Amino acid sequence: QVQLVESGGGLVQPGGSLRLSCAASGSTFSINAMGWYRQAPGKPRELVALITSGGRTNYADSVKGRFTISRDNGKNTVYLQMNGLKPEDTAVYYCSVDSYSGLRYWGQGTQVTVSS
Repeated sequence: QVQLVESGGGLVQPGGSLRLSCAASGSTFSINAMGWYRQAPGKPRELVALITSGGRTNYADSVKGRFTISRDNGKNTVYLQMNGLKPEDTAVYYCSVDSYSGLRYWGQGTQVTVSS
C-alpha cells in the first residue's frame, strides 16, 4: 500500500503560479510512475502530467510550456510547478502513483482556483 499526501493548492489570480507537492509513504519501493490529474466540476478526471521512474515526462497539451512535473526519489515526492495559470485550470488536482505491479494509488485531492 502507498499513501499520498498532497499540499500546495489554493486561490491564485490569472497569470500567477502555484507549486503542488505530493509525498508518498508506505510501500514506496513499489513506485513506478508518478503523476497529477485534475477534475473540474461536471468534467471527467484528466491527466495533467506524468513522470516515470526514469524521469521521462508527459504533459497534457493544455499545460505544455506552463506546467513542470518533477520528482525527488529520495523524498518519495512529486511536484507540479504551475505557471501562467488560467481560469480554465481551476479544478481539484489529484496526485497519483502507479506501482510496478500495476496498481494505482490516489491522493485526497487539493483545490486549485484561478480567479481574479
